[in-house]
Amino acid sequence: MAILNTPSAQSQSGAIKIIKYIAILIAAFILISWLNPFVVINAGNRGVITTFGKVNPRVLEEGLHFRIPIVQQVAEINVQIQKGEGDGDAASRDLQQVHAKIALNYHLIPDRVAETYQSIGDLNSVGDRIIIPAVQEATKATTAKYTAEELISKRPEVRDQISQFMRDRLLRHGIQIDEFSIVNFRFSESFNQAIEAKTTAEQLKLKAERDLERIRVEAEQKIASAKAEAESLRLQKQEITPDLLKLREIENQRVALEKWDGRLPQVTGGSVPLINIK
Repeated sequence: MAILNTPSAQSQSGAIKIIKYIAILIAAFILISWLNPFVVINAGNRGVITTFGKVNPRVLEEGLHFRIPIVQQVAEINVQIQKGEGDGDAASRDLQQVHAKIALNYHLIPDRVAETYQSIGDLNSVGDRIIIPAVQEATKATTAKYTAEELISKRPEVRDQISQFMRDRLLRHGIQIDEFSIVNFRFSESFNQAIEAKTTAEQLKLKAERDLERIRVEAEQKIASAKAEAESLRLQKQEITPDLLKLREIENQRVALEKWDGRLPQVTGGSVPLINIK
């Protein structure tokens, strides 16, 4: 007996095909999502490709990129400016103990992140594995060239030398320094006391020198005043003549007569006369 292709049978067959297509699309979507062949590199980052663990020298820029699923993996690396700090203990040229605290801003060179990733691995450990050892080595190498007092008086020069040492050291690992500063130089307590005593002595010496200069100036002023007075007396003595003395005597007598009230002085007896002038 023949089977007829009724409209109902045809519609069922079409529905089954549609369901198969939908199932295939869903399976393909799930497979693509699981394999994840696309990768997005965010702003301020770079991507490092590894093929079966081997680092690809090509660096992925920001944006959307394709990778071979399962075969390739992409590590996203931050190339923005970061802050790092480190402490270093060293000795000065005169064998004083020095403790330096260094602060710097740095970033990974974008074009070299694949090289940096290959040599360092976990870039979150850059501070412990690279920055701190570089600070300690730079501090020891630089402070050994200066005395403890020079480390204070020549601080900008010391900072520049430590900075240049660290720039050369970190550049080998693809790290570039943006800002660098010496937060603090700390010395032993005995050295700090010696510096304080020396500063006090210098201040006292400076005060004594100022006092000595003031006394010298005052003495010179007195000498100059005495010389001027002596010169004045000498000139006056040269101008005294018998006529001038006679004139002065007459003037004194005239002044005495002007002051006399017309009464004669009273004299009492005795070997020494007593004159009562009211």
